[in-house]
Amino acid sequence: MALKDQITEDMKAAMRAKDAERLSAIRMLLAAIKQREVDERITLDDAQVVAVVDKLIKQRKDSIAAYQGAGREDLAAKEQAELSVLQAYLPARMGAEEITAAVTAIVDGLGGAASLGPGDMGKVMAAAKAQLAGKADMGQVSAAVKAALAPAK
Repeated sequence: MALKDQITEDMKAAMRAKDAERLSAIRMLLAAIKQREVDERITLDDAQVVAVVDKLIKQRKDSIAAYQGAGREDLAAKEQAELSVLQAYLPARMGAEEITAAVTAIVDGLGGAASLGPGDMGKVMAAAKAQLAGKADMGQVSAAVKAALAPAK
């Protein structure tokens, strides 16, 4: 079953269970998917749906940090509930060791750490994003790329 179809089925189940918080989060996700489909005049596949989920998760994390900084724990809790619903639609993520190994392989494939420097971060991140999008947290990938390209001391 396609991920989008699974999300729709989960929305129906949340309606039947009268789970208002879960229903609200799923409807928000489906609205974001539909908006992207309308804007780009395409039908999203599973990888593109995961990208939408990733974007919404990043927004929720940013909102939680902002609300906690402003002392609005009630709003932060609402965002946290949405975040937990959204995370259920992500595939299993790579661990830190796997990310480091994948980044090292990408750097070696592009000429090795000796020939690349911190100025080549964009080139390495482009290759990493193509290979690891949806499989790993891109924030962790960015940190691993910075570490791999840092000059040896």
